[in-house]
Amino acid sequence: MLQQRGQPAGAERPFNNLLRRLSDADYGLIAPHIARTEANANDLLYSPGDDVETVYFPCGPGLVSYLVTNEDGRDVETILVGREGAVGGIVSQGFLPAYTRIIVKFGGPFVRMPVGKLEAAKLKSPSIRNIFARYADCMLAQIFQSTACNAIHSIEQRTAKWIISAMERTNGDNAVPLTHEQLATLLGVGRSYASRVIQSFKAEGVLETRRGAILVRNLDVLRRRSCRCNEAVKDHFEEVLRGVYPSEEKQPG
Repeated sequence: MLQQRGQPAGAERPFNNLLRRLSDADYGLIAPHIARTEANANDLLYSPGDDVETVYFPCGPGLVSYLVTNEDGRDVETILVGREGAVGGIVSQGFLPAYTRIIVKFGGPFVRMPVGKLEAAKLKSPSIRNIFARYADCMLAQIFQSTACNAIHSIEQRTAKWIISAMERTNGDNAVPLTHEQLATLLGVGRSYASRVIQSFKAEGVLETRRGAILVRNLDVLRRRSCRCNEAVKDHFEEVLRGVYPSEEKQPG
């Protein structure tokens, strides 16, 4: 369960790149309305049909997953959202039903605020509206790229892409808290298939595994084995909303 804590007066701005992109004046419009929370892996933020009343901003290594359930009951992940963005009521004015299941993939600090308060800030500040509209464009591009990736790239390429994408949003220590079962959900395949792919990467010295985590031992090779979809998304972020997508230079202080 998300554990809510109040926002202390004068607290440092949360480690979320979208929030840090705001000017001091714009951040001041929303700061009184945000609350700091701690999330655990598998915490549920929204189920399909839920009213969208809260915006969640992952901070630091926190990571959120959008899951679509197929008719056979299997979940398939569409996109990951980390400290580059937010989930819930970003495009709409809220209170519309959620379409996907949104869960916390990697636990950590989050901040949250009511959708109505964010909408009020947008009405007061064209620059806040502009930044969130640009972020919505970047999120849509990520969804488009994920759709194309799932259609044309191999399981091995997609595995490498997901691991790199997840690693960039953690603390950069080359350890990704990802189990074989979670990876299978990311890829939309059975656990045994995902395990075989991981074993092939281990045999090449690219990865190691430990309980509940994957360790990247050769990032250069992993990048060569990956498709270019993650890079395409990063490039679009840089064109539309420069400095927001996580990079090696943007680690928590």
